Amino acid sequence: MLINGHTEFIAHLGYPTHSFKAPMIYNPYFESVGVNAVVVPMGCRPDNFAAVLAGLFTLENIRGALITMPHKVSVVDLLDEVTPTVKVAGSCNAVKRGADGRLVGDMFDGAGFVRGVQRKGLQLQGARVLVAGSGGVGSAIAASLAAAGIGAIALYDVHAESAEALAARLRTHYPAIEVSTGSNDPAGFDLVVNATPLGMNPGDPLPMPMDRLDARTFVGEVVMKSEMTAFLTAAQARGCRVQVGSDMLFEQIPAYLEFFGFPTTTAENLRAVARLQY
Repeated sequence: MLINGHTEFIAHLGYPTHSFKAPMIYNPYFESVGVNAVVVPMGCRPDNFAAVLAGLFTLENIRGALITMPHKVSVVDLLDEVTPTVKVAGSCNAVKRGADGRLVGDMFDGAGFVRGVQRKGLQLQGARVLVAGSGGVGSAIAASLAAAGIGAIALYDVHAESAEALAARLRTHYPAIEVSTGSNDPAGFDLVVNATPLGMNPGDPLPMPMDRLDARTFVGEVVMKSEMTAFLTAAQARGCRVQVGSDMLFEQIPAYLEFFGFPTTTAENLRAVARLQY
């Protein structure tokens, strides 16, 4: 990819940067379609983040910023405008500068998950959903599911206060949705989601009692360390359709591209051109 005086850039802000995957997906895609833009990893410690963000958006050739850990929560208070998804999730992973100079933020972790299950044929309008895990990714998924029109959502977290806080935000912004907390029993749901870290390490317990899972239930995962985690393997053994964790990553990038005003694409195309190294 030739970088020249016309190149626009997307800052990828986080710390540390060694685990960043986005540059290995976006940059091959931009090169493949002839877009003169580049995603640049920028290591930024929390103490410097506010100043770095403000300084970057004084540059004329910045198209936007990808925000990752540990800044997804702290960035929210630095923005002029955020979407309802950000308000429910309590975090933000994309920022752009509007025509009026205001900084606008959105959250696409959940959008990637939702786009993935919808493209696999799951109808979310009125659906009943269980989300295990109410941290950053679980909150983002819950927010995007709410925006997609689900009818009811059950939230479970080993830290009950996290689930209760997320439930309160959902009730505020989506009062028509039935929200409950306190149980990880997957029986009777149209969709169940593991949004916990369980599955990252061999021998981790399963995030819910799998013998209570109905074959008709769609099962989604966020852990990306392996395609078929123990959770997904157990779900398939019950006859369930599943979505692997990496689908959420590839499915959210088209939403990012649309947010930043670049030509969009499909998850399949992104997988074909990506040069991922783990």
